[in-house]
Amino acid sequence: MILPDFFWSRIKKVQRIHQRLYSAGMGWLVGWIILLLEHTGRKSGKKYFTPLQFEKIDDLYYVGAGRGSKADWYRNIQANPGVHVQVGRVVFDARAECICEPDKVMIFLKFRFKRHPLMMGLMMRFHSLPMHPTDDQLLDLGKTLAIVALHPVKYSFPVSTNSGEHDSN
Repeated sequence: MILPDFFWSRIKKVQRIHQRLYSAGMGWLVGWIILLLEHTGRKSGKKYFTPLQFEKIDDLYYVGAGRGSKADWYRNIQANPGVHVQVGRVVFDARAECICEPDKVMIFLKFRFKRHPLMMGLMMRFHSLPMHPTDDQLLDLGKTLAIVALHPVKYSFPVSTNSGEHDSN
């Protein structure tokens, strides 16, 4: 099921709160589950900041695109995979790898279920699925979603919490 636009407009309001926390130097408050992705507009060349839930698996950070390949930030990184990432107080450049194969998306969803069973169960309800979907249901859902692996290429120093400014370089 594709989620309605009113759902995404509410999500954007929550994302603005996360973005403001990062901009105020308080990303560490949400940095355990939310990262801030800086990406470049595919048409405008403008810098955009998108807060996203993430999972760190080994040395990579993974984020999910709930709107699949229709998400603006996802289309931007398809055009320009060089991104800048902030996770709490840690800042780094990364190369974004778009992954839309349903079986790989399903593996990611199952991983998230292990770490966040209640949250993921509730998210499944938004997709008109049971809180504990079968592998076949997750595979079908994987056809509408996409994930991104963020490969760090250069680590920067931690963000100062005293300045209150967000480094957008």
